[in-house]
Amino acid sequence: MASPPDMSKTTTGKLERYNSYIRRINHTKFLAASSKLLFRLTLLAAVLLVFFFTINYPPLSDNPHHTLHHHNFLSSTFYGGGAAWEKKVRHSSTPRRPNGFSVLVTGAGGFVGSHCALALKKRGDGVLGLDNFNSYYDPSLKRARQNLLAQHQIFIVEADLNDAHLVAKLFDVVPFTHILHLAAQAGVRYAMENPQSYVNSNIAGFVNLLEIAKATNPQPSIVWASSSSVYGLNTENPFSESHRTDQPASLYAATKKAGEEIAHTYNHIYGLSITGLRFFTVYGPWGRPDMAYFFFTKDILQGKPITIYQTADDKEVARDFTYIDDIVKGCIGALDTAEKSTGSGGKKKAPAQLRIYNLGNTSPVSVGKLVSIIENILNAKAKKHVIKMPRNGDVPFTHANVSLAYKDFGYRPTTDLASGLRKFVKWYIGYYGIESKLTRGNQSSDE
Repeated sequence: MASPPDMSKTTTGKLERYNSYIRRINHTKFLAASSKLLFRLTLLAAVLLVFFFTINYPPLSDNPHHTLHHHNFLSSTFYGGGAAWEKKVRHSSTPRRPNGFSVLVTGAGGFVGSHCALALKKRGDGVLGLDNFNSYYDPSLKRARQNLLAQHQIFIVEADLNDAHLVAKLFDVVPFTHILHLAAQAGVRYAMENPQSYVNSNIAGFVNLLEIAKATNPQPSIVWASSSSVYGLNTENPFSESHRTDQPASLYAATKKAGEEIAHTYNHIYGLSITGLRFFTVYGPWGRPDMAYFFFTKDILQGKPITIYQTADDKEVARDFTYIDDIVKGCIGALDTAEKSTGSGGKKKAPAQLRIYNLGNTSPVSVGKLVSIIENILNAKAKKHVIKMPRNGDVPFTHANVSLAYKDFGYRPTTDLASGLRKFVKWYIGYYGIESKLTRGNQSSDE
């Protein structure tokens, strides 16, 4: 008797064929879905690349100001340029007096910048600060100045001048009437250690600021800090604006001289109103720790020896020391008499004002006399170490002729060195919390 057919084998074969078919269908669907997903991701990546490329590399335009607005998105993203930030910027830069200025003060965390910002704010002008708070000298002193300005409703934007996106953003937010450009890499001797910092700040940073200012409508008027160092090896005295300045003795001086030539170029081509101020050895409260009067005071109080330079022919080195309040008056006088720029849309429409002035005290004092005055104020004797002046870029003598500044905006220094140093020492002892023979002497005399 024949056995019945094995149905289990037939069923198993059909089931395997069915499963194989289902696997092929699923694999095909998976490949199709993967292809669609890959295509969508590729398309999204391409769109994002085009978007960010457009932001960072805008198309060329006949209107230079057009370029500035393409940076707004990134500026807002990376610099907190939201509503709260913009409110601070606008509030700080809004004038409180009729026809008041709106001034961008670069280097506002610095010595001269902080004093000028306060003076402008106190008279009712709008002031916005800009500073990168670098570590050339103790940043905590710069932060203390920042806190002082904040107490007077002055906001400092922390940024570098070479950050074109952010600086352009500030000009988009605020219609500045003036720029007081005081940011710079200072110091004659440090240039031998870090020359690139002088090029980056004093040349590249200045050019970046001028590039943005030229494209702004309306263009602001610009007052900026050059330096008495531009006179270099000049031997005519007193130093006058008409004297030669083509023999710089330091890289710092060379970058400041380059700034004067760059200012001439932007004035000539773009109609920017530009005034340069050649400062002569500024001193006073909240000053720079790298300056001789500052570290002489510190070392005498600590009983440390101080180094005094003499020239190669045994003559004393002398400087035209200028008190900070006199410099501030000069800066404000220059701002008040600055004419409007004449360019529009990055193009010059008419000749624009171009000026250069000395701001000094007109009374050179030897470094030995400076030390003597500090000794008398501190009631302490300095341990002096006298050596020949090294070849580090310093010049032996400065003396300002300020007759042009007096003629054009009434500049007249009124603070002699002894009076100014007394004010500095009083600030220094208070700021650093030092009890000196001076304070003890004052207490006994008051009793």
